[in-house]
Amino acid sequence: MTPTTDSRFIQFLQEELALPTASIATALKYTEQDPGPLPIVLWRYGLVTLEQLEHIFDWLETA
Repeated sequence: MTPTTDSRFIQFLQEELALPTASIATALKYTEQDPGPLPIVLWRYGLVTLEQLEHIFDWLETA
């Protein structure tokens, strides 16, 4: 993802999925320790449901 896509993605997580900023920040910290795609980290740590994860992937395909 590019920086523009990153900010749009964070905005999507906050507005469309109503993820709290703290949850997103936690996931971003986890990606520093255990690199991996942010959507997978969000799901792995229980911050999004499987349904939300599918919605994320759908959004990323069109972004």
